[in-house]
Order: sequence, then structure tokens, then C-alpha cells
Amino acid sequence: MTDPQGPPQQDPSIWARPGNENPPTEPAAPDASPTAQVAAHQPPVQPAHQAVPPTLEFPAASPGDQQPPSQDPVAPVKAKRRFLGDPVSILLVLVIVVALAVAGLIAGELYARNRADSVVAAATECVVHDQAKVSFGPSPFLLQHLTGHYRDISIHTAGNQIRDAKGMTADININNVDLHGSGDSKGTIGALDATITWTSDGIKKTVQSGVPFVGALIDSVSTNSSAGTVELGGALGLGSVTVKPAVAGSGLSLRVVKVTAMGAALPRETAQSALDTFTSGLTKDYPLGIHADSVQVTNDGVVAHFSTRNASIPAGRTDPCFAHV
Repeated sequence: MTDPQGPPQQDPSIWARPGNENPPTEPAAPDASPTAQVAAHQPPVQPAHQAVPPTLEFPAASPGDQQPPSQDPVAPVKAKRRFLGDPVSILLVLVIVVALAVAGLIAGELYARNRADSVVAAATECVVHDQAKVSFGPSPFLLQHLTGHYRDISIHTAGNQIRDAKGMTADININNVDLHGSGDSKGTIGALDATITWTSDGIKKTVQSGVPFVGALIDSVSTNSSAGTVELGGALGLGSVTVKPAVAGSGLSLRVVKVTAMGAALPRETAQSALDTFTSGLTKDYPLGIHADSVQVTNDGVVAHFSTRNASIPAGRTDPCFAHV
């Protein structure tokens, strides 16, 4: 019986290590031939049956699918800080604010003045029975309205009539009006001055329509400024009545100086009685305590001055003309 061949003659230490059941394989020596070196540098040839992977094509993104660029949230804050830090920008903002404030004040001033003009004009028209135009002075009206204290008010009537007096015009100046009233008074008027102008033609029309008996005979009116008289002439020279305007009580009167008919003098009593009735209806019951101060005959008619001081403005329930003041 033949003994088995033993292990090859190698390093016994390798075989002696526990756990190494298989001996290590030694690497093959490289082929040093030129043909082998060339083959080593060539790329490996792919098999003929291997397919090239297809190229994937994606559709182009539409404009609506594009995402907006992200905005920096700090950018508006930085822009605002730069704007507020610019002196020119601050000055521009201040100018705009001041301009808007001034425009608002002007609009309020104009509206308030127009409203006040309408209210005072309506009260005046109710008293004189004629159209009136009202204007307030240069002082800021809004300030006067807030304080309830008014100054420098001007009123001008149209000149058609004052009550039953035809051709009569009033120019009125009112000052120091205080609307802090109580009870039956809406306030007080510190001063009121009115210049009343009565034309010769207005006197003629007024006497013709308002004086019984005498009016039917009047055809013309002439004035004598030096004598201070007014002559009421009859038609066709049949007669005339010469009167002298004067202050009587709180109003005016026409005092008869002479009455003639067909060149003969007649008693004055009949004409005087008719004229007294007529003039008392023209000037009585003026509101606010207005009274006549003076009267003067001019070349064109008669001019009288009326006034009142510290007058109480009646409440609407006592005088409907002042209901909306």
C-alpha cells in the first residue's frame, strides 16, 4: 500500500495557521508579450446584442408654469427707509400734506361763507320784500362761526322797493354780532347802520299807489336840495303838494309845506292826514329796534340814515323772518 502524497513543499507557516483550510492562490504572472500589452489598453468591446438606452425628452415648460423669482421680503422695508431718510422726499410729503390741508380749509371757508350769505340774505329779503346781496368781511369766516361772533357784514338790496316804498334801496353794515342767545333771543347785534336811498321816481310811484286823493293828482316829482323839500306836481298843472321829509319818532314823515290847486292855496290838513297815514305804514314795525336818525333831500331824491345798537335778535317763533338765522 502506497502512502498518499503529502502537501507541496511550501511555507509550513501558512498551512499551520488555523482557519486557513484552502491555501492562498498566487497571482498569475503578467504576460509580457507585445500583443498582450496592446490588448490591455483597448476598451472592452460591448456585445452585439446589448441595446443602447433611449434618450428621454421632456416637454418645454410653458410661461405659466414658470415659478416667479423669489422676492426679498426685506427689500420694501429697505426702500421705505431710504425714502424716509431722503430730505427731499420728506419735504415733498410735508408740502403735499400742507397743500391738502390748505385746500380743505379754503373749501370749508367758501362753503361756510356761501351758506351764511344765503341765510342772512333770506332774513333781509323777508323784512324789506326785495332781493338782497350779503357779504362778510375779510376775517376768516370759519373762525367767526366757531366762536359765534361775527363782524363786518354788508347787505345791499336790489333797489326795487323796501316794503311798500317803490324805488328805495338799502345799504346796511352790521358789526359785532353775537349768537350766544337764550330764551326769546338768538343773540345780539352790536351795531347796525343803514343808508336808505329813495329816488324821485320811486317817490312818485309810491305816492300815486299809496296816498288816497293826493296820489291820483300826482304826475311828477322834483326835489329842491337847498330848501330840503320835495314837490309833488299834479297833471296838467292843476295843482301841487310841497312836502319836507323829516324824522318823526323812529321813522320818517312828509310834512306838508304847501298845497295848491289851480294856482290857489288850499288847507294842508287834508293832504297831511293822508301823507301821515302813508308814511307811518312805510317805516313802522321795523325789527331790531331800527330807527331813523337823519334825512336829507338831494338832487335825485331823498337819503335817510337808520341805525340800531345792541339789538336783540328775535327768535323764530316771534319773528318768522329770523327763523333760520
